[in-house]
Formats: sequence, structure tokens, C-alpha cells
Amino acid sequence: MYKIKKMPRILIIAGSDSGGGAGIQADVKTITCLGGYAMTAITALTAQNTCGVFGIHEVPIDFLRLQIEKVLEDIGADYFKTGMLHSAEIINLVAEILANNPHPLVLDPVMQAKGGSALLNPSALGALTKNLLPHASLLTPNLPEAALLTGMEVTNLEEQIKAGKILRNMGAQAVLVKGGHGEGKIIYDVLVDAKGEEIYESTRIHTQHTHGTGCTLASAISCFAAKGEPMREAVRLARDYLRKAIISAPRFGKGHGPLNHFCV
Repeated sequence: MYKIKKMPRILIIAGSDSGGGAGIQADVKTITCLGGYAMTAITALTAQNTCGVFGIHEVPIDFLRLQIEKVLEDIGADYFKTGMLHSAEIINLVAEILANNPHPLVLDPVMQAKGGSALLNPSALGALTKNLLPHASLLTPNLPEAALLTGMEVTNLEEQIKAGKILRNMGAQAVLVKGGHGEGKIIYDVLVDAKGEEIYESTRIHTQHTHGTGCTLASAISCFAAKGEPMREAVRLARDYLRKAIISAPRFGKGHGPLNHFCV
């Protein structure tokens, strides 16, 4: 009889991407392919494809709460991973649930789609930093997100380190400031944690097929961490997985195409 190893249970609280490249869809594919059990609480529906976001329909807050509570009371969770939260009301709900049900959290502060559409209301930024960020085991901002969260310019390695330290002081246990939005042949990602800084580097892959990279990386980290990997190793493994997914992308669509989450 085939014995199944205990799967880490990861509750994803995020928006749905009708194009399948980012959001809940990317999260579920990533966690499933890496051997985890993905559960979902959908915050919003989006009408989008590789060319952009054409509409957002927010899920009623009471129904979002019901999704989360019913999953937790029956199946439980080993880790939380959040993506598009969209509004202060949603952010405050997630913070309330985490306060009453402490779980490790990978917080991906999704603020803007690849095509430029806003995925977080500007009025929700304060709720994110004050109420949810302190619950984060890991915060994963890209350069523009780190700049918005800290109020400083974040364009190079030195500024990434500084921003990571500021965000840790704001309450996150660890911060991964991602450098993919920067320039140059080398991409630097900086993990700032209680031990100091860990710098990861990789050569830039020149491709437009990068839709869902942030969602994919954060979900991969949550899965590896939930399996028991130390955070620094979870980040390394997740970055390796992401790189393979980008290199082998199926090249769908006319815009920013999805990744190959089945590259394992």
C-alpha cells in the first residue's frame, strides 16, 4: 500500500486570476506541485489575462470570514500565505483571525498587477503596515512595494538592505526584498532576519513571461517552510523552483505570460 507523507496544510488568502497565471491559481499549482495541500479563501475575483486586469469584484467580507473559519475548524492549517487583500476591511479581518489563531504567515504585499493595475486600495496601506505586517513570519515585497511600505527609494542592493531592516523594525520577523524590478544583468534578493542579511543573486532571464512570479515565490517559500526547512533554505529552494518555472514557461498569451508551475 502506498503511504502518503504528511502534507503541510497551507491556507491561501488571496484573489483569483481568471487567466490562471497569478493569484490563487498560481498559489494552488505551486503548493500542489511542491507536495503541499493548498486551501483557499478568495478575497476577490478578477477578470484578467496576460494583457491586464479588466475588472475586480470583491468577495463580501462575511463570506470571506466564513471561508477561513470553516477551513480552520475542520482541516486546520500549518501556514498562512496571503496575496491580494485589496481593502483595509479585508486586511483587518485577516489580522483579527491571525491574532486569535496564531499561524506562521508569508505575507506577499500584492499592490499592483504586472500590467500596472492597482490591486490594493491606497487607503489600505496603513492597515497593512500597522495591523497585518506584525503577524508576518516573512514579508516579500518587490522594489516598488518596499518603497511604498517604507517611504524611501529602493533601487539598489544597499537600499534593499536598509528597507529590509526598516520593515523588520515595523514588526515582520523576516523580510525578503526582491530585486527583479531593478536593472542590470544580476538580480539581488535580500533576506533580512534576526541573524542579519542573506543575499541571493541570479542572472536575469530576459523574457516577458513572468506573470505570477511574486505569488509563485511566496507560495513556494510557504510550502518549503511548512515542511520544516529553515527560512533561509526555504527561500533558496523557492528561488530555484521559480527560476525553472520561468525558463520553461509555456509562452501563452500576448502579454506577460504565465510560468510553468509543473517544472518539478
